[in-house]
Parts: sequence; structure tokens; C-alpha cells
Amino acid sequence: MVNEDQQDRTAPRELVIVSLYPRDMNIYGDRGNVLSLARRARLQGFEPRIVEINPGDPLPERIDIMVGGGGQDSGQGRVAIDLVDKRDRIRELAEDGTPMLMICGLYQLFGHRFVTYTGEELVGIGVLDVETRGDDTRMIGNIVLESDEFGEIIGYENHSGVTTLGPGSVPFGRVTQGAGNNPSDGVEGARTGNVIGSYLHGSLLPKNPAISDFLIARAAERRYGSFEPTAAATAGDRTVEQARASAKRRPR
Repeated sequence: MVNEDQQDRTAPRELVIVSLYPRDMNIYGDRGNVLSLARRARLQGFEPRIVEINPGDPLPERIDIMVGGGGQDSGQGRVAIDLVDKRDRIRELAEDGTPMLMICGLYQLFGHRFVTYTGEELVGIGVLDVETRGDDTRMIGNIVLESDEFGEIIGYENHSGVTTLGPGSVPFGRVTQGAGNNPSDGVEGARTGNVIGSYLHGSLLPKNPAISDFLIARAAERRYGSFEPTAAATAGDRTVEQARASAKRRPR
């Protein structure tokens, strides 16, 4: 007979992945980040459970990873109101080390504020120390970053938001191809603790498994106390390498 302790050790280790506002913030294939993260979690020996949260839905009691994307201005306005209602819980999770990845529109709303090109101000929740203003020039195309932690990061940017970082956040990466947060600073995205904000669509995670592994590792350490990568996950993927090489060669 298997005792209770043995059952706990042999049961699949679950990771709860919250997909934040997929109905409104899922432009340029951002949902691919959630699907890629779930696949990578299985390779790393975990059982992912995806919970979709749209405006009006309560956050689940247990959250191991939170992922969000970008959307049109109309959708961004809708979720901004709901996000403020969830601000305290999300900030508590971030301060407690919960890993999060926010792309484009939600990257902006995880900052202090986003002022649109027409002057409308959307209040953010201040998890990241950034501010964004809309501009009349779009920054668009494949983008390459260098990161001390993640190596070479490849994605696709398409935004007119001009974002600046305060002292409470550090850049996600240094731009070697593309625009990034704005035309002049030479950096892209922001990071505070285990929370990453970025303009990189593409989707980002399928082409950058090291970032998926970072999110999974921090989640596993927080929930289970440790993380050991599996051989299947560290073996490499030729398809990923081909996608990265193709994107890097093409500016648009």
C-alpha cells in the first residue's frame, strides 16, 4: 500500500499558469506564449494547468506563473479598469517572487501609466517602474537583444508606445537589432525581480526556451523548493534554432 507521503511524491507536480486577459490581449499570437510554456513545463516534468482570466473573473487562489499579452487600444482600456481591481493581489504575488511575463499592452499597464497618443491616461499597477507615452511612429520588425542571463533573445516588435525605465526596474535586454523601448535608449523591456515586461511578440517563448525555463524554474523553486532541468528539455530543438536564425536574418 502506498502511504500518503509516497502518494504526494509520486503525483505529477502541478504548475498553475494564469493567462491574463486572453480575450482582449492576444494580438500577434501572444497566446502562443501560454501554449509554449505549458509544453515546456511538461518537458521539465510538471503538469501545467492553464487558467484564463478575463475582466470580471476572480484570480485563482494558487498562481505559479502569470502571462499576458498585447491588444488593441480598445481592449487595453477595458482591461486597465479590471487590472486596477486586481492590483493589490498581483503586487503581492510579484513581491513574493511569482514569475510573470507581460507583453506589449500589459507590459505598459504593469508600469505606472500609459498616456495614449490622443492624451488619454490609462493608470497602471506599478509592478514595473516604467512609464509609456503613445507616439505617431511605429517601431516594427524583428528584434534581437543581448542579455547576460538569457543570452541572445529574438522576437518581433510592433508598437508605438515610447517607454522609459525608472530606477526600480532594469532592462530585459540590450538592443542589437531593432528599436526596443524607445528610439534612443538602446534597451528593451523591463524587469523587477521575477517579473518581465517586453514588447517582443512573435510569440516570444517558442523561439526563446531559456526564458520559459526561467519562469518554470522560479515557479518550481517557489512552490516545491527546488528545480532540476530534465535531459529532454536541455537536449535542444533544431526547429527552434531554425526559427531563430530565420527571424534574425529578416528585418521585417
